[in-house]
Amino acid sequence: MLTRVWLHACAAVAVCAPALAAQRDWHSNLYPYVYYSTSDGVWGAARYALTSPLGFAERPEPNAAAFTLDASASTQGSYAVVADASAPALWAGWRVALTLGAARENRLGFYGLGNDTPYTPGSVTPAAPYFYRVSRTHAAARAIIQRRVIGPLRLLAGAAIERTDFRALPGASVFRQDLATGVVDSSTIPFTDKTVRAGVVLDTRDNELDPHAGVFLEGIVASGPGYTRTTAAARVYVHPIEHLTLAARVAGEGMGGTPPLATQLSMESSERAFLALGGYYSLRGFYDARFVGPHKLLGGVEARYAVLRAPSLFELMVVGFCDAGRVFASGERFRLTSTGLHTSGGGELAARVLRNSLVAVGVGAGDEGVRLLFGTRWSY
Repeated sequence: MLTRVWLHACAAVAVCAPALAAQRDWHSNLYPYVYYSTSDGVWGAARYALTSPLGFAERPEPNAAAFTLDASASTQGSYAVVADASAPALWAGWRVALTLGAARENRLGFYGLGNDTPYTPGSVTPAAPYFYRVSRTHAAARAIIQRRVIGPLRLLAGAAIERTDFRALPGASVFRQDLATGVVDSSTIPFTDKTVRAGVVLDTRDNELDPHAGVFLEGIVASGPGYTRTTAAARVYVHPIEHLTLAARVAGEGMGGTPPLATQLSMESSERAFLALGGYYSLRGFYDARFVGPHKLLGGVEARYAVLRAPSLFELMVVGFCDAGRVFASGERFRLTSTGLHTSGGGELAARVLRNSLVAVGVGAGDEGVRLLFGTRWSY
């Protein structure tokens, strides 16, 4: 049933595209780039973008509508292909987005389940080079529709289907151990996740890609096979002086039922789900997916200072940040607490071009070392 829905949606986009193109200006660009990540080595990537711009209108959306195709591959066997079609400002009061993607994280971190999983560098040996690693492959289709109710308040509805599989890498590993002992349920590998979600969003940001002022509040409930998910998040942006933006985030998520490993690795958002806890979008001083649990608490503060600034055209920013977060195990009560928090900090150099392009590179440091950072949007 869901497959037929996606096919009909894609067909509708194909039929409507010529009519939309005839009514609006569309700009296209294609550019390759190369970057390095701590876990996957060198990446080669390319992006194709077809956008219908808003010009220099005083609106927060990056464009009226856009289609992007991203493809990338690393020297360690990871890859990602993502096609994204979105229309945040094409129809008054409505926002729609459709994302199709396939990826393999061939060196994804896996340290076990829980907030206190140990990391012992000596466990990584020539005989067990991937002791804290696992290979994850997943393909997904995700649709979101939002409707403005009044002012900055929107209602959200969405659906997604995702197929996730895990493969143990050569040698001894925590993943092999947990799979053999039943800590990770082998009956949920691979796992097909079919979810529906609903929520509410309050968004007063002055610019969605690169906000300088405003708040972003969201609450989302979702249901999948054998589990539920409830997510709440708040982001605040203030602009005390012309070149300085301060940002802060607090977010929490609880899962009911019996969520499998594939679902515990991510945290929901009205924009897109992201890997948590650990990595660029959650805890930047730790490896991706460093801490895994059904319930998550996340916070952070960030200072962004523009050393070069032409507001409508370009900004070059230096960034300092501090992140904190933890996970809670099944049966453990989720709560706002400072106990058991893992913290990290670091710095970035970020550049924004026009309304819809941003790149950030940097370094994050935590208790377990330093990792290089790369992102094409803000962490939050």
